[in-house]
Amino acid sequence: MSPVVKIYALFLGSALLMFGGGLQGLLLSVRGAEEQFSLLALGLIGTGWSVGFVAGSITVPMLVQRVGHIRAFSIMAAIGTITILLNLLWINDIGWIVLRAFSGFCFAGAAMIVESWLNEVADNRSRGTIFSIYVTINMAASTIGQLAMSVTGVTGYLPFVIGAISFICAVLPSAMTSTPQPRPLSSAKLDVLLLYKTSPLAVIASFACGMANGTFGTLAPVYGYSQGLDAAGIAYLFAVTAVVGAIAQIPFGRLSDKIDRRLVMILLSGIATLAGFLAVVTNPGPGVWMYILFGLYGFSAYPLYAIAVAHANDFAREGDFAKVAGGMLLILGIGLAIGPLIASWVMNTLSPVGLFIVTATFHGALAVTAFLRMKLRPVRDEKGRVRFRAMNAEKGVSPGTVELDPRSEENQENIPREAPRPAAPRPEATKPEEPDVQVGT
Repeated sequence: MSPVVKIYALFLGSALLMFGGGLQGLLLSVRGAEEQFSLLALGLIGTGWSVGFVAGSITVPMLVQRVGHIRAFSIMAAIGTITILLNLLWINDIGWIVLRAFSGFCFAGAAMIVESWLNEVADNRSRGTIFSIYVTINMAASTIGQLAMSVTGVTGYLPFVIGAISFICAVLPSAMTSTPQPRPLSSAKLDVLLLYKTSPLAVIASFACGMANGTFGTLAPVYGYSQGLDAAGIAYLFAVTAVVGAIAQIPFGRLSDKIDRRLVMILLSGIATLAGFLAVVTNPGPGVWMYILFGLYGFSAYPLYAIAVAHANDFAREGDFAKVAGGMLLILGIGLAIGPLIASWVMNTLSPVGLFIVTATFHGALAVTAFLRMKLRPVRDEKGRVRFRAMNAEKGVSPGTVELDPRSEENQENIPREAPRPAAPRPEATKPEEPDVQVGT
């Protein structure tokens, strides 16, 4: 039986999880704005999610080692369900900030458990297929969850209850599956120093993507609400952004496999900067122009992180994929946490359109950095590159994703990361060793 067929239950559980997460994330921003929460409080809600997600990525493996995957996943789903129901019962800005941190913690744990399980059943032949299906399902389910808000609205109890039902139903497929539980879960090592030594540009790119996407994901719904969009309009707006961003990953990723990835990063960052600049200048209201600008943002901003990961691993030594990608996750998480705070202050000081000042600033800085790095470091040849893989750069990327990614294992022995050291001379030899050859410096 195909590995993909054997783990359909895990795909279904992940889809239900992402559906609830997509609905909840958009719902809290719009409902919070409707409840007259301050911009600072709305920004802190996004920050709380990111802090909880990072904390969950670090600590949940210990829980899994103690009680096992199925029980740990059930705990995450139960607490996630309780959290979204408390969002309904306790409509308070401080309460929502705290609850959002718990939600991020549980979501990180659940995602890691599903991903480690998928990684267990994947082999080198099926890993790429499983990874692609998993990422596609996550993106699609999250988008459908956001679209659900156009049906449920944001007032009353219905959207919260539907989100809770989705979270608790996510536990059923894994609880009923006959697939054996995987080995104890281990998180990817978070080595920022190694990441910086491997690629300084990757550090800048991870932080810039986190700042921009954390800002956009948390506060763009607030901007839409301030411009007069209703719940359905905001849901459709984000669906367009997500779909266009998902579609753009493949062609730009494949292009980055053929030319210098930094050129692609400059192009995409430049387009994202332009989209932000046009939004600031025109301050669009409800209508086609707003959809065009949001679609342009998704088209250019969403593929950036995955291309940055591929660029970093072009220069990583053999076996360092997990450490480098783990460092990328940590920097991304820091950006996701800080971005909404800065953007909320800018929006409160200037106007809601200040959101795009923040996104344009960090995308512009990334474009300039990539251009300067091209002057300092030569491009990797085709034999020294890893293949691009699409990734979700806004939310839901956990260390388990790193382990599942086929680049962590495929063809590592064929990638000339570092020239081999010469053999030690025999005792009778007097000729000194040749010095090591450094590549990619």
